[in-house]
Amino acid sequence: MSVDVEMAGPVAVTTINRPDKLNALDYATIDELLDVLDRIEENDAVRAVVLTGAGDRAFSAGADINDLARSIAGGTERALREIVRRGQGLTRRVETFPKPLIAAVNGLAYGGGCEVTEAAPLAIASDRATFAKPEITLGFPPPFGGSQRLPRHVGRKRGLEMILTGDPIDAQRAAEIGIVNRVVPHDTLMDAAIQLAHRITRHSSTAVTACLNAVTRGINLPIDEGLAVEASWFAVTVPSEGVREGIQRFLTRTRPTPVQEAG
Repeated sequence: MSVDVEMAGPVAVTTINRPDKLNALDYATIDELLDVLDRIEENDAVRAVVLTGAGDRAFSAGADINDLARSIAGGTERALREIVRRGQGLTRRVETFPKPLIAAVNGLAYGGGCEVTEAAPLAIASDRATFAKPEITLGFPPPFGGSQRLPRHVGRKRGLEMILTGDPIDAQRAAEIGIVNRVVPHDTLMDAAIQLAHRITRHSSTAVTACLNAVTRGINLPIDEGLAVEASWFAVTVPSEGVREGIQRFLTRTRPTPVQEAG
């Protein structure tokens, strides 16, 4: 098993566990991580996910080069099927996951590791973390969605500088340009990520899912289409228990309990 899951209340702490390989994403690990996310989505007791890497050195060094080499040696169609479709499938799954997913970046996040961080709805970095897009040194562009997400997050020129040079940036720079939400001392990283998850899970799960979907599905649309997406997800929440309880709390000035709604 190369992916471990432990519960912290309603939060599934999910760890890529290949520290001897800097948590590189070989095909088996990607497939296992996708399977874990499927099971987490189906489990109503899980309200949020924190994704991290084992050990102190790496969140993930990216795609496993041995797997890449074999696929590329097999020709274009095989490389597209085994590398691009699998990698883009993982980052798209992370990006559109219906429960809050927080990347806790505990060390280097290179290549596919950086792309997973870009795809995560939220990310907190250790002050020891570094980020890089080194695919160009191997002769190809980022294949897990990084050529598209990074410029959308940080701007075309900043994104291209990282993609075209392959040079790493530190955690503070990653926060300044929007790859992560914030940077915390290394020893407090997991506590900070779990606390953020708990600040979210105190709210109605229907409302949380609606917010995630409204933003993720609408962010790259023209404003009128995005507003329609927002309206459709607002409509989903109107008949929910969370809305009734939230309005009642406001009218009676009571504080929310840690979990308002099971599902």
